[in-house]
Amino acid sequence: MDFDAPSRHRVLVDLGRHLRATGYAFQAPTPKTHALVNARPENSLAKSLIDIFGWCRPFSTAMVSADILNQFETAGVIETGGGFARSLVRYSTLDDLLFVHSAYPTTDSDAVFFGPDTYRFARLLHQKLGEAELPNTIIDIGCGSGAGGIFAGSRSSGGVAVVLGDVNERALSLARVNAELNDIEQAQVVHSDVLADIDGRADLIIANPPYLSDPAHRLYRHGGERGFELSQRIVEEGIGRLNANGRLILYTASPIVDSVDQFFAAIEPVLIGAGNRFTYEEIDPDVFGDELTSPAYAHVDRISVVALTVCGPGGR
Repeated sequence: MDFDAPSRHRVLVDLGRHLRATGYAFQAPTPKTHALVNARPENSLAKSLIDIFGWCRPFSTAMVSADILNQFETAGVIETGGGFARSLVRYSTLDDLLFVHSAYPTTDSDAVFFGPDTYRFARLLHQKLGEAELPNTIIDIGCGSGAGGIFAGSRSSGGVAVVLGDVNERALSLARVNAELNDIEQAQVVHSDVLADIDGRADLIIANPPYLSDPAHRLYRHGGERGFELSQRIVEEGIGRLNANGRLILYTASPIVDSVDQFFAAIEPVLIGAGNRFTYEEIDPDVFGDELTSPAYAHVDRISVVALTVCGPGGR
């Protein structure tokens, strides 16, 4: 499918604006919760816009005009069969913002995920943005839906320049939609492996990268064989791209083995060598416990969600 087709982009933006006008609100749950709620007998078919574009439940094609069905199907927004249709995208709300992302279940290798981690990341950004001067330039590494960069941009000064970078073409396509849908006028969407194809420095570099070792190597989950290799690269490459008073804010996770934080052990020499002031904190001590049954985590005690903030060379 051509994810960047102009017709698809326009349909997704217009659909999002229509949903917003209706007062649509949907907070994306974990995949497990999504499955459990959808499995209830009373939820077998959609009865509302939230059911269709949030819970991704099948709906009768009789609910929608033939013209709209044809438009949505042509743009790859829905799939139809046997008198029923199902949305191929989800729309989720984050405060006053609205984001389109991949439909449930996110099993495709290039699925664009949005869920509880997105909300935790946004809360971290909200906290950190309140601790320093608002940025004029933002780079979101591995942007996915663009939620982090768009959220930070919407809370910053007018005219803020936001760069949304990713290696996933589907993510970049949806990030373009979400930037327009949320009125981020100076958004630049770039295909880039970390910072390889993004020029210049920034006041704020943020990332909520994949942080698990995923056997299926899904782009939104797989952060390397130990789970944190991509996060380590972001630290190594990001520090040198900060403006004097800039900040790097990384939301990620680390395997804990015999009480040792493996990610911090890997990046501590980099941080000390750079000489920048930094803070490192644990946000959640135990997530994705079911991953401990996989070979990659056979000797891991727990997986901890962590936040790293690194100040630029002039930071105090």
